[in-house]
Amino acid sequence: MKRPIIIAGPCVAESYALLEEVLQALQALETRLPFQLVFKASFDKANRTSLHSYRGPGMDTVLDWFSQLKTKYGCKILTDVHERAQVEEVAKVVDYLQIPAFLCRQTDLVVAAAQSGCGVNIKKGQFMAPEAMAPILAKAYAAKKTPEQEIWVTERGFAFGYGDLVVDMRSFHTLAQTGVPVLFDITHSTQQPPAGKETAISNAQRCYAPLLARSAIATGYVNGAFLEVHPNPQQAKSDAAAQLSIPQATALLEQIIPMLHQAAAWKGIDTQFG
Repeated sequence: MKRPIIIAGPCVAESYALLEEVLQALQALETRLPFQLVFKASFDKANRTSLHSYRGPGMDTVLDWFSQLKTKYGCKILTDVHERAQVEEVAKVVDYLQIPAFLCRQTDLVVAAAQSGCGVNIKKGQFMAPEAMAPILAKAYAAKKTPEQEIWVTERGFAFGYGDLVVDMRSFHTLAQTGVPVLFDITHSTQQPPAGKETAISNAQRCYAPLLARSAIATGYVNGAFLEVHPNPQQAKSDAAAQLSIPQATALLEQIIPMLHQAAAWKGIDTQFG
């Protein structure tokens, strides 16, 4: 098996110092654990529920920070794009473009991201059946600029009534049938989206992150993971209840990286029961 893909970093790029602190910690882990690090942060949290919620420093500022990090640390970087007009400028700096879950059906955005030449990670919408991701991934494949360009799909939980998410472990098998590497978004899958007028802030059950991660990897169909990491999650300006501290992320990765390598041998065993 290739080294598993780990997309990790803070939810939003709050400052250059914060990005550098998290990146240094993750790169230190990468030197002793066999995984491929793709550093992530958002320049704009465009889908915040409240008009008053923090969105980020903006595209120009964060792209400059990303450029500095790439020069200094030689890291691979992923960030979200929310509009087709953002793709060209962002693709000049980062290595991977991410299609947010709520935007996974936006054909023009998916096609533009693939045409950029960057790798593309498409989050499965909370409203999408795993089977319905196949034609979306086909759009990206048809628009790829080069044959070696990477396309990934990420499971991040399915809406379970109002204000909760559930991870259907069958989804990983279904998504794997597309032939695209399947990732699991550990931290967003613990979210409890706002479900009433009394709050506009997502809650989360961070305590379930290790349980969900182990369960997903045990399916044998997961090629890597996505997790958001912050030096002080309680003070984070976005996803405070879901993000992991650096010690928590370290403990989790130490546990799941060996599992990811071992689980590669389990893939397909379940066909004996079909």
